[in-house]
Amino acid sequence: MRDLSDPRWIKAKGALFLVLGLATSALLILEHPSWRVIVLLALAVWSFCRAYYFAFYVIEHYVDPGFRFSGLLSFGRYFFFKRRPPPSA
Repeated sequence: MRDLSDPRWIKAKGALFLVLGLATSALLILEHPSWRVIVLLALAVWSFCRAYYFAFYVIEHYVDPGFRFSGLLSFGRYFFFKRRPPPSA
């Protein structure tokens, strides 16, 4: 699979993620309309956003600046097994 490089498609992908997140959040809140569900959902979303930021920004800029992750699986292998691909020549 090729990397996505067209700015229009990148923006469309971001918009689709936003729509999907808003729609699923709305459906969850409509199914269980309580402040507890709203707060827990907001906390879960915020926590996952911070974890994603940690995985790709904090690790690359502060822990191991020489390593770039290609995705969450790449980060998982690095984090749990400390496996790095051999340096390219």
